Amino acid sequence: MMAMQRANLATAWAPAKVNLYLHVGSPGPGGLHPVDSLVVFADTRAADRVSARIGPQLELKVEGPASKALKSAPNNLTLAAAMALRDACARTGLGARLTLHKELPVAAGFGGGSADAAAALHVLNSMWGIDFGETALENLGSQLGSDVPACVRSRPLLMRGTGERLTDVASPELPVVLVNPGVPLETRRVFERFDQQGANVDFHERPPPPAHNLREFVAALAAGYTNDLQAPAASLCPDVGRTLDAIRSQGGCLLARMSGSGPSCFGIFESDAAAERAAAAISERKRRYWVRATVLRGVPPIPGDD
Repeated sequence: MMAMQRANLATAWAPAKVNLYLHVGSPGPGGLHPVDSLVVFADTRAADRVSARIGPQLELKVEGPASKALKSAPNNLTLAAAMALRDACARTGLGARLTLHKELPVAAGFGGGSADAAAALHVLNSMWGIDFGETALENLGSQLGSDVPACVRSRPLLMRGTGERLTDVASPELPVVLVNPGVPLETRRVFERFDQQGANVDFHERPPPPAHNLREFVAALAAGYTNDLQAPAASLCPDVGRTLDAIRSQGGCLLARMSGSGPSCFGIFESDAAAERAAAAISERKRRYWVRATVLRGVPPIPGDD
C-alpha cells in the first residue's frame, strides 16, 4: 500500500551534468550512436532547483535568470516528469504547484532539462509518498529522455549503449569552471557533422581512468580519452574554440574540454581557488558568457579496487 502524502513542501537540486569524455561510434539501427562516456555532476553552485507544494492540479512556474528561454516552451520536461510519475502510480488525483528556478543555460550540453526532470521525479516521489526506488525512477526517466536516468542517479557513472546502460564509478572531486558562450548549437547538427567527418571506426568501450588523485586522473583523461564530438561542434560553432581558449589561458588549468554535444565547455583546475580566479577573469573578459566555478562531485575508490 502506498504511503500518504508526507510533506506540503519539498525541494531538490538539479545539478549540471558534465561529460568528462564522450566516445561515439558509428550509427546503428535506427540511426542511434553507441556511446561510452564518464558523466559527473556539479555541486549546487551550478544547478537549477525544483520546488513543489501540494496543489489541486499540476502547475509549473518557471523563474530565475535562465527562465526566459523556457517561457514559450510547450513541452517542459519538468512538467512532463510530474505527469509521468502521476500516471505511473495510477493516482490521478495528485496535484502540485511546481516551481523551477532556472540557473543553467538551456540547450547547452549540461543536461539542464534532464536534471530538472530528475529533480521533479525525486521531489514528487517523496512529497506524494509514492516511494518508488531509484531503479523505478530511472526506468520512468528513460521515457522522458536519454540523459534523465543518469540525472536521477546524479553521481559519477559510465553511460554506455545508447545511454541506457549506467554503471557507478569512482571519480575524484574536481574543481572546475563551466562556461557556456551563449550561442545555440543543435545536437542533431553536431552528430550529422560527426558522421560526415568519418565516424569513429575504432570505437570501443574502455575502463575509466584511475581515480586515486586529481593530477593522475586528469593526466589520464588528457592522454587516453576525448570528446569525439568536440571537433565537429567546433567546425559548426567557432565559439567552442574561443571558449576553450579562454579557459586554457587561465592559470592553474589542467584540462579544457567541451561537454556533451556542446557548445558548453569545462576546465579542470588545480584548486578551488584557481577555479574561482579563472571564473572571475573569464566573466570580466566575456560578458555575454555564462560562467560558474564549481566542484564536480566525486566518489572515492573502494579500498583495494583497481
